[in-house]
Amino acid sequence: MKPYILLTPGPLTTSQTIKEKMLVDWCTWDDDYNVDIVQDIRKRLVALATKHTDDYTTVLLQGSGTYSVEAAITCSMSEKSKLLILVNGLYGERMEDIASYAGLDYDVLEYEQTEVPSASELDEYLQKHEDITHVALVHCETTSGILNPLEDLCKVIKKHGKILIVDAMSSFGGIPFDIGELDIDFMTSSANKCIEGVPGFGLIIAKRSQMELCEGNSLSLSLDIYDQWQTMEKQNGKWRYTSPTHVVRAFKQALDELETEGGVAARYARYCANHKVLMEGMKNLGYKALIAENLQSPIISSFEFPTENFSFKDFYNQLKKGGFVIYPGKISKKETFRIGTIGQVFPDDIKRLIETIAEYHY
Repeated sequence: MKPYILLTPGPLTTSQTIKEKMLVDWCTWDDDYNVDIVQDIRKRLVALATKHTDDYTTVLLQGSGTYSVEAAITCSMSEKSKLLILVNGLYGERMEDIASYAGLDYDVLEYEQTEVPSASELDEYLQKHEDITHVALVHCETTSGILNPLEDLCKVIKKHGKILIVDAMSSFGGIPFDIGELDIDFMTSSANKCIEGVPGFGLIIAKRSQMELCEGNSLSLSLDIYDQWQTMEKQNGKWRYTSPTHVVRAFKQALDELETEGGVAARYARYCANHKVLMEGMKNLGYKALIAENLQSPIISSFEFPTENFSFKDFYNQLKKGGFVIYPGKISKKETFRIGTIGQVFPDDIKRLIETIAEYHY
């Protein structure tokens, strides 16, 4: 199979050494696999997320990142809870779907997919709706590539004393922030995003005090993060059900490589360098970015179709022949495509991408 670079927001291109960790068939119960590996991962994840490590804990959950988002929302809420969801893209809408399927009491503050939620509007809303107990939002909304103003929104939410759930799927490990400083109660992410592992499990980093309150709330056996957390706490990192062994070993290697690179700050700098080369190159080729630069993340970027007769399929296939795979657009009101700048990708890779795009004539 011809190798290519995934310019997507996850799954993404991984290092050769991470791939090599999956060449062994690990046994869940064997010491060669589980020499405190899960506990080590959990401890290191908390340290990546915050300086306030004593206040937080981590639980890992088999499945995609959405499993972790659903688990955090449904397990943190009781029959007396009411959720407010901030929406400016499909992943905020997915939180709506989760709340609807679970029969939760919830409201929505919705914005255009090209604009960020307003902290002042949120403040006004929470003043008028004191029955809200929980607020959920997406940090980097990969529908468009927009980066929501996490710090401003967190300040408003915590001013009103609400439980805060942040989907940091595409930002954790690649954009610096401290969940303890922001007073975030539950943060979700996934193995196959900025830490640059492979798909197979999601993660929830939460205040210990809030995790304790999840007992008995789950509407699902598999998604019960309290029970999963207790099992991992008491049985040296044991998973309740089959451990994704290959993914776990690859993820530990990914954490090691993140540390070697210089941590989140260094990875953020690389992603920003990738993004700068991309934006300058695309602008020079006549492609227009969808999101204003001051709102744009260095994770993934959306570009408008340059003409009405532009064929994304032809464009995609030519880039794939050149060694690159990109994403179609998800914006509902405009024809767009998306290019990611995370994973084991470097500025020289993006320069080669721009050269390949320059050969395409629309």
